[in-house]
Amino acid sequence: MGLPERAAARRRTLPGGGGASVEPGAGAFGQGFPELLAAAKVGAPWALEALYRELHPRVLAFMANRAPGEAEDLASEVFVSMAEGLSRFEGDEHQLRAWVFTIAHRRLVDLWRRRGRRRTEPVEPADLTGLAGEGDAEADAVDSLSTAEALRAIARLPALQAEVVLLRVLADLPVEEVAAIVGRRPGTVRVIQHRALARLARQAQGRGGDQV
Repeated sequence: MGLPERAAARRRTLPGGGGASVEPGAGAFGQGFPELLAAAKVGAPWALEALYRELHPRVLAFMANRAPGEAEDLASEVFVSMAEGLSRFEGDEHQLRAWVFTIAHRRLVDLWRRRGRRRTEPVEPADLTGLAGEGDAEADAVDSLSTAEALRAIARLPALQAEVVLLRVLADLPVEEVAAIVGRRPGTVRVIQHRALARLARQAQGRGGDQV
């Protein structure tokens, strides 16, 4: 079982979320999601609050990892954008989460552009050939970290590696949707995830860094 599946299988407490436990994975609202979404679209406070309570800890932790000094403001901007665009949104709970994290990613891109920071790293096409999925040893090593330790370790990854891991684990999005968000092919995202998990595993085992 890989790291995203392990994350989806248990509850985690995310830093910056006010101590709230978050259940990664789709279906937090169950069969009542269509009713909740319809109410949120017309501005029902209880529905908007329910969406906020479910998504805000994830978005805030994502932002805190990628832009610590701007996390609160960026997370607030994401939810303002979500509220403004919610009336036009069509989809299920999983698609809503993907949409919200697409907004979050765009806010980060805007921030990095203003700061002139490089947000991506190249991936050699040759790396796509014969790449195996992450091994159990890697997943076990990463899984041995507490959530807070894991987020600190992820923050030390190269920018694109960190973003992919956060979107796969924290947002619990599939490879194809992560690829669409970060503007890479699914195979490239798998390469990036593999490298990131390998690096995190070495950190967990005290072996130091690797070459990107």
